[in-house]
Amino acid sequence: MARPKIIPLLLAGGSGTRLWPVSRDAMPKQFLPLVGDRSTYQQALARVASPELFGPPIVMTANDFRFFAKAQAEELGIDATVVLEPMRRDSGPAIAAGAALARKRDPDAVVLAIAADHVILDQDVFEATCAAGLAAAEAGRIVTFGILPSAPKTSYGYIRRGETLGIDGVARVDAFVEKPDAATAARYVTDGYLWNSGNFLFGAETLLAELARFEPEMERAVVAAVDKASLDLGFVRLDADAFGAAPQKSIDYAVMERTDRTAVIEGRFRWSDIGSWDAVFDIAPRDEAGNVVSGPVATLEAQDCIVHAEDRLTVALGVKDLVIVTTPDAVLVLPRSRAEDVKGAVAMLKKQGRAEATAHRLCHRPWGHYDSLDRGERYQVKRIVVSPGAQLSLQRHYHRAEHWVVVRGTAEVTTGDRRSIVHENESIFIPIGTVHRLANPGKIPLELIEVQTGSYLGEDDIVRLEDDYRRD
Repeated sequence: MARPKIIPLLLAGGSGTRLWPVSRDAMPKQFLPLVGDRSTYQQALARVASPELFGPPIVMTANDFRFFAKAQAEELGIDATVVLEPMRRDSGPAIAAGAALARKRDPDAVVLAIAADHVILDQDVFEATCAAGLAAAEAGRIVTFGILPSAPKTSYGYIRRGETLGIDGVARVDAFVEKPDAATAARYVTDGYLWNSGNFLFGAETLLAELARFEPEMERAVVAAVDKASLDLGFVRLDADAFGAAPQKSIDYAVMERTDRTAVIEGRFRWSDIGSWDAVFDIAPRDEAGNVVSGPVATLEAQDCIVHAEDRLTVALGVKDLVIVTTPDAVLVLPRSRAEDVKGAVAMLKKQGRAEATAHRLCHRPWGHYDSLDRGERYQVKRIVVSPGAQLSLQRHYHRAEHWVVVRGTAEVTTGDRRSIVHENESIFIPIGTVHRLANPGKIPLELIEVQTGSYLGEDDIVRLEDDYRRD
């Protein structure tokens, strides 16, 4: 009889403000290529794609990120079940909902809950660790992955191991300990403690039974949210009223620090939670001067820096131990030793009402993206890219007119009852109040320059009459 496959459960709903200005609320770090050419979410999907060991994945994410999660999985040819959390309730309800869905798929399901924003190298070692932990999970243990420390880090929680359980590499958990100070972290490393990676392997029924034991209100709410879930454009949408009744609590506080079923398996693969720019520096490849560079970057007499540039040439000259990040609308410079403080800077920007704190200049949409190039008192210029076969909503504006110039591809434009084909180097005018729609009927991306003119140019001056993506 074939051994049951592990069901991967990817948690992909967080924000990651310590990696600002690249990671922002509107486009968080898990969907960005911070280390390598793929996003960390795509790397996580590929990590659990072996058909011999893993089944089709379940992805927990927020409504705002649903199209990113679906599209990036489809790029890899992976058929993921994308589940939408109606609101943030921390990792406890998210993992429990994934477990309840896995149990519906298979009453004996074993689930691997992993964070979509972590980086794990050494694929063979990771798979071997999962296979070794499977026996403990099948025996009713909730197995956490402890990472052999490479340094006395103060940014991670730690695990103190107890006696072995007779399963290769698996031991009891004596204690979970919070993030220590430097001296305590050094002692933990000497005493054989492991980093707490926050990734878990468990039987779905086991996890839900323990949740019912310690957090019955959360268990009832989550199971009800799954039972009442609906399908929406291929997404699984949890029932909002039921899910909203779940207490907001992490899986650590809800279950892991209270149950007697915990176990730990040592992971000897390279791992990082990519929680800060310093964490990117720790795991990314470095040049001969110890710098981590990404994008159009030049360095001269720079040492042990991380320099990340998205679109403009960024030069680091005669500097050491810095984080330098440039995006189209923001620049960040700070000592690497202060990397954890970026979160405070973002909080300050939010308090000041700066849009750059939460949103990028380049905004992604289900149909493609747009980039705001210039703006004045009564005009705005955007570059719009529409994916092949996609179309925007049928809409009207009350305060602005639009001029579209096609620079690549072919546009199909609806204005009132008229439908026009607009080719490269051609343009069309959309008067104020006209019902209109933009579509790309071609097989290459459609790119156009949009000039908006009018008394009000906000994104909320859009009245959608029809929309393929069911947005408000």
